[in-house]
Amino acid sequence: MRTVIGRFSPQVFALMRIVVGALFACHGTQKILNWPPRDYPIKIASLPGASGIIELVCGLLIVIGLFTGLAAFIASGEMAVAYFMVHFPHGWIPLVNKGELAAVYCFVFLYIAAHGAGIWSVDNGMMKGRR
Repeated sequence: MRTVIGRFSPQVFALMRIVVGALFACHGTQKILNWPPRDYPIKIASLPGASGIIELVCGLLIVIGLFTGLAAFIASGEMAVAYFMVHFPHGWIPLVNKGELAAVYCFVFLYIAAHGAGIWSVDNGMMKGRR
């Protein structure tokens, strides 16, 4: 299998980073900008408001690949906190406590933080400029 798609690993990683970052940013737009609209408002000066700011800002930074390692590490930490604060009290199994998305985001962002931005990123472009 590696010989079939392995040569496209950098491009596939970049697509994953961009798509996951954009999906994460959408959670922030819903909390902060109320788009798409939700049934109840969220105050910026609250824990959900702070999480919305993290989701929007870090998601967009991950999409464009700017300060990617730091942004992904912060996003990973936020998702770990979300899992343990919101989902874990309802049981430790993610399928039961509805925490699958938080767990997946947590580990995908941790991987991105360890891997770096890769191709198609501002970080990569800035590194090429230093050489």
